[in-house]
Amino acid sequence: QVQLVESGGGLVQAGGSLRLSCVASRSILSMNDMGWYRQAPGKQRELVAKIISDGITTYADSVKDRVTISRDTAKNTLYLQMSSLKPEDTAVYYCTARDFYQTYWGPGTQVTVSS
Repeated sequence: QVQLVESGGGLVQAGGSLRLSCVASRSILSMNDMGWYRQAPGKQRELVAKIISDGITTYADSVKDRVTISRDTAKNTLYLQMSSLKPEDTAVYYCTARDFYQTYWGPGTQVTVSS
């Protein structure tokens, strides 16, 4: 089992930046991949960014060039640096981690971008 806890969400004006953090309860080196998803009101949950065990990253087209996913294995922490935020980025952002057995989800952190 892995517990994930996100932080760093909040209210920001359009064009602003936020850095989300996700702390895992055990070593993230054992994870096949980790990622960030988001869900806006009335919409389906969607992938924002993913990083696999060898460090390769994947981004959704809607956020490419505006976000960077990274990890600190010493701190068991996953990050999502977001810049040039838009109102359409408003959503609950979830951290995920996947090992050989299952995918784990954090409770989410709210990001609200005002116009």
